[in-house]
Amino acid sequence: MSRPVSAVWTPDVLGDEFEQLTLPLGSDDEGEIVATLVRALPRRTAWQRLFGDSRQLADTDVLYVHGWSDYFFQKRLARFWTGRGARFFALDLRKYGRSLREYQNPGYIGDLVDYDQDIAAALAAMQEGSGAVGRRLVLIGHSTGGLILSLWAARNPGVASSVILNSPWLEFQLSRFTRETITPLVGLRARYRPLDRAPQVDLGYYTRAQQEASDPADPMEVNLDWRPAQTMAVRAGWLHAILGGHAAIAAGIAIDVPVCVLLSARSAVPTAWSDDLTRADSVLVVDDIARAALKIGPSVTIERIDGALHDVFLSRHEAREEAYARLGYWVDGWSAADRVARRAPRKPA
Repeated sequence: MSRPVSAVWTPDVLGDEFEQLTLPLGSDDEGEIVATLVRALPRRTAWQRLFGDSRQLADTDVLYVHGWSDYFFQKRLARFWTGRGARFFALDLRKYGRSLREYQNPGYIGDLVDYDQDIAAALAAMQEGSGAVGRRLVLIGHSTGGLILSLWAARNPGVASSVILNSPWLEFQLSRFTRETITPLVGLRARYRPLDRAPQVDLGYYTRAQQEASDPADPMEVNLDWRPAQTMAVRAGWLHAILGGHAAIAAGIAIDVPVCVLLSARSAVPTAWSDDLTRADSVLVVDDIARAALKIGPSVTIERIDGALHDVFLSRHEAREEAYARLGYWVDGWSAADRVARRAPRKPA
């Protein structure tokens, strides 16, 4: 497992209780690459420090991975976990957000397996000098991050204790037939001209929907250099990597721990602006994602949230509160059942 060169945590751009750590990852054709780990630690009373923290998730670490054209900025999501005693970490992958350098193609990667290095470095930093061995690990992935973490968890059994997916990008927005038809063509271009731009249409409606749905009681400041109003350029090599991930999901993977999938109740096609886009997923076809989610493991719970956006935690107030409530119910059940299972005597082989 990779380890950071020097674990020097510094104040993060989010301020408050957030800190960040740069994770060196070597270099590629574009130059030096890094990932960035952000953390928020639970506040403990003097009593808890002296006599132990009895909160539900005091023995738990959480690792969050963002989606495409995105980075971590959701303070409330972190505090959902730290308020229950967990240590919260978020990973800005190489060439995204805090990890993006001016000489890099934003978000570009040629193989999703390459992110194993980013995740390994993050897990090593989380364990550095913390006595984290034996703690439970919860993985949370949004959109492309959900695809990345699903594949990673299946390749690395026995590491995570549970997986939570927020509108994971498990299938192409068109039909499976279309994906299988275009994959060879994309593969050919990715082989010879991986940095060619793929056709895309983004009118900025998803960003506008988030702005329209924003909650004054739960404000979020977004860096538009790291999360542009219109998506970053899609390159042939990156698209080929994504389609390969979708094909792996379609063939079936086996995540060996409970999985919770949070999705909007419906999708909306963003061809023209309407208020309907503020109450639906305008990025993915959620019914296709729900079906694909059944292929990622034997224990999958699917939560459909009426009125939710693509990022369910950025929805209008009512849907956002429902998303956090559903997540809370699931976490309560998983944590209690997991603790009972850990105490149960192991059956002889």
